[in-house]
Amino acid sequence: MPARPEKVYYFGTCLIDLCYPQAGMAGIELLRREGIQVVYPQQQSCCGQPAYNSGFREETRKVARQQLRAFPKDYPIIVPSGSCGGMLKHHYPKLFADTPEAAEAQRFSDRVFELTEFLVKVLNIKLDDRGQPIKITWHSSCSALREMQVIAYAKSLLHQLKNVEMIELQRERECCGFGGSFSVKQADISSAMVADKVADIEQTGAALLLSGDCGCLMNIGGALKHRNSPIPAKHIAEFLLERTQ
Repeated sequence: MPARPEKVYYFGTCLIDLCYPQAGMAGIELLRREGIQVVYPQQQSCCGQPAYNSGFREETRKVARQQLRAFPKDYPIIVPSGSCGGMLKHHYPKLFADTPEAAEAQRFSDRVFELTEFLVKVLNIKLDDRGQPIKITWHSSCSALREMQVIAYAKSLLHQLKNVEMIELQRERECCGFGGSFSVKQADISSAMVADKVADIEQTGAALLLSGDCGCLMNIGGALKHRNSPIPAKHIAEFLLERTQ
């Protein structure tokens, strides 16, 4: 287990910055409540994943270099997103392989943790559930499940909440159809995929959908609203903070 730090960096992500600020602030508060000083570099920007997935490697490196400069000290970098976390941790070393920045990129990537991973693996956080009984279900994003492999950490946190019953999705391992630019370039396929996901969510009888990735939340949450479903979608950080205040 990594040593418990006094300070961490927080990588906010574009979707949290623009669409889900409450989720980002909830993650920061969970860390602060554990006695961790959270540093939010104002110079940070996009992780570069949209350009990277579209094949624009040199443009991605320009964006990535900004992140290398924005997080210079040897603090862990906490990311409330499996998708952005995967880009920073697993793709930056590939992006800068055989370049003068290769070693710097590797040191940067070695410091990256997804939020729930850090809460469990490093902080060993203990949660006291103060909320009313509720049934929830959980969507595992592709990046969190396969690339970062952090789903067990998220679920272990939810299982600490004594009044929360988690109902597993039958098709949990299936993509929701977002995939960033995929949902734009392949809109019909994406729509069919999210329809399958929403049907799976609704059959659980859960009152709330949780996930750790805002792209999935935006896609699935939008589809739920379009169907006039009463089930809202929420980031796990926001839910954990609400249940334990």
